[in-house]
Amino acid sequence: MAFKITSKGQVTIPQAVRDRLGLLPGTSVDFDVEGEAVRIVKAPGGGRGRSLIARMRGSVTSRLTTDEIMDLTRK
Repeated sequence: MAFKITSKGQVTIPQAVRDRLGLLPGTSVDFDVEGEAVRIVKAPGGGRGRSLIARMRGSVTSRLTTDEIMDLTRK
């Protein structure tokens, strides 16, 4: 299968590939160039999940302990 690069240098990663590799919107990727080939790999330490967690960190306004919160989520 061949895909065309847009005038902005963009190419669509097929949905099946994104699903298989867990590439969600906001996922950081790196490009490894080897000769005439390019390999796209997930960048370490990045991605949507980590950025969401980073934004939420320290934002709890409840005075419940971690154990009390875990008890609530398990019920």
